[in-house]
Amino acid sequence: MLRRSKCRYYTLKLGKPTMSAPAPLRNIAIIAHVDHGKTTLVDQLFRQSGTFRDNQRVEERAMDSNDLEKERGITILAKCTSVEWDDHHGTTTHINIVDTPGHADFGGEVERILSMVDGVILLVDSSEGAMPQTKFVTGKALALGLRPIVVVNKIDRHDGRAQEVLDEVFDLFVSLDASDEQLDFPVLYASGRNGYASEDQDARSGDLTPLFEKIVEHVPPPAADVDGPFKFLVTLLDRDNFLGRILTGKVQSGTIKVNSPIHALDNDGKVIETGRASKLMAFRGLERVPVDEARAGDIISIAGLTQATVANTIADPSVTEPLHAQPIDPPTLSMRFAVNDSPFAGREGSKVTSRMIRDRLEREAESNVAIRVTESADKDSFEVAGRGELQLGVLIETMRREGFELGISRPRVLYDTDEAGKRTEPYETVVIDVDDDYAGTVVEKVAIRKGEMTDMRPSTGGKTRITFSAPSRGLIGYHGEFLSDTRGTGIMNRLFDKYGPYKGAIEGRQCGVLISNGTGEAVGYALNMLEERGSLFVSPQEKVYEGMVIGENAKPDDLEVNPMKSKQLTNFRSTGKDDAIRLTPPRIMTLEQAIAYIDDDEMVEVTPKSIRLRKALLCPHERKKAGRRKEAA
Repeated sequence: MLRRSKCRYYTLKLGKPTMSAPAPLRNIAIIAHVDHGKTTLVDQLFRQSGTFRDNQRVEERAMDSNDLEKERGITILAKCTSVEWDDHHGTTTHINIVDTPGHADFGGEVERILSMVDGVILLVDSSEGAMPQTKFVTGKALALGLRPIVVVNKIDRHDGRAQEVLDEVFDLFVSLDASDEQLDFPVLYASGRNGYASEDQDARSGDLTPLFEKIVEHVPPPAADVDGPFKFLVTLLDRDNFLGRILTGKVQSGTIKVNSPIHALDNDGKVIETGRASKLMAFRGLERVPVDEARAGDIISIAGLTQATVANTIADPSVTEPLHAQPIDPPTLSMRFAVNDSPFAGREGSKVTSRMIRDRLEREAESNVAIRVTESADKDSFEVAGRGELQLGVLIETMRREGFELGISRPRVLYDTDEAGKRTEPYETVVIDVDDDYAGTVVEKVAIRKGEMTDMRPSTGGKTRITFSAPSRGLIGYHGEFLSDTRGTGIMNRLFDKYGPYKGAIEGRQCGVLISNGTGEAVGYALNMLEERGSLFVSPQEKVYEGMVIGENAKPDDLEVNPMKSKQLTNFRSTGKDDAIRLTPPRIMTLEQAIAYIDDDEMVEVTPKSIRLRKALLCPHERKKAGRRKEAA
């Protein structure tokens, strides 16, 4: 599952846990923007705390355990780990660390997981400073009253500007209504890659001892009531073939033993089910280890219930009041997941029926509270709403790797209405770092998409930082165009801001597409002729079908073409030899690029081996009828 709980607790003591006096405990989360180095820093915390043996082979970014995380270099799944640190006085402190996703699309993970910690480490790049995703997660942490430790990372960068970044962080905290205690934050300067931290910004060597000391000194121990009744808030849900549902979270009060009677409460205090804690598990090393008892403040997993889910309270039967669960921001974007009905359906995937798709999406929505699934009236498609294109793209990519075949529609935003009954739509804050030469082009393109510039200032290295407030609807499909306009040098970060007034019609894709008028294999001779019409998405010998999009037309209209036309063979010969066919390499799109490219009347056919673009209606006569109905309406 995309959102499987992958909590891993690494400790020095891998034997069976004993019930002696518990070690001092700290629960913290690490917050950072994408690619600011938090997973690399956790690697160093592992090494310097003695979690890994000297001869143990450890992959880089050990916390990025998901295949997609390793490929993309970003954190998608919220994960817990722990280290044990021995100070100079012989005291061992058990530190639970939560590695949070840095992208706002995975905010459902962040909001749940922050309820398990008592402090946060805010990691900021010494050059890039506080970015939009930093603002998103930090706002959630400050609202919960968590006190931050600010770590300026990558202090050894040649373009670092540590003091300016600290000023930006302070301004960010003020804008997020931080309390006086939260504004009085300690600061460390670090290099996660080289494994050192210091209170001196000129330090270029050392270890992470100052960071461990700040955690123990600044983060309070869990405010847990050991003598009260057992209460436990579910923050992550996992499945096991033998144990069933595994619910992970922090014990808020009391103690629990194996086979103790428990019940699950929803947010209104209604009892969902009753049962027994058939299994209690802590995490030691890379394994779940059964334990006989858990105390308040511990992070554990419980098995034995069949209906309890994320945000439910698991408690002693005497408890009737549920624990407060952090509210989850609503989805802002949706896509239609349909059964693949193309002529090539079932050739590459093993999971093609609507029942299989429905079961998979229901499992996803169960464990990922930021996903909402609605079944259509014809039972052949499902409306899947989420937080953004990246989140839904990761879900689709995960499903295709599991063997699913799907038809995916163009993303659409979810509208709302204000108190006056007028339609509103989601807006995003867009922060763009771009070379000075391309700033004018970016401002012009975003303005066409109804974005308004709110700030523009020079950045380091001949770059300009531009901030926009733009409707989410206008930004769909813009990222690829943005990279082309900036020659791949621009960086764009987006963050949901608010629901604002509807901006009216926004121009979509400017070019039409080339549509195959038959089914068969594309031929080099035909494709050579079609190159005059625009750019191609297919290569010779590639199988195509009627209604499949095989290229982009240079003109605004769609054009039906024959990519299978062969050269006629006769006994007439020209005086010279036929020119050799030299085709331009086809334009190969990734899944995200394809989803962003399609128009409202098109779909992306996703299979384990292929990503194809197609018209929603494959038959040209049906497309013409639909076009006439649209004009009449």
